[in-house]
Amino acid sequence: MIEITCNDRLGKKVRVKCNPDDTIGDLKKLIAAQTGTKYDKIVLKKWYTIFKDHIRLVDYEIHDGMNLELYYQ
Repeated sequence: MIEITCNDRLGKKVRVKCNPDDTIGDLKKLIAAQTGTKYDKIVLKKWYTIFKDHIRLVDYEIHDGMNLELYYQ
């Protein structure tokens, strides 16, 4: 189990626990459940990299305690 922090820079900071083998789409669904937004409206970024839904967290080298940027589409 890893814990990922997502910050939207508008005052909302979400901490989500998930497995390293989960996909970005699974992570978006967990974030959507906590924030109350639709998961298809969420965009996750790190610097200039936009994460795609079908790729696993391990493949993006997302580890425990990592911070991601949360944007709304």
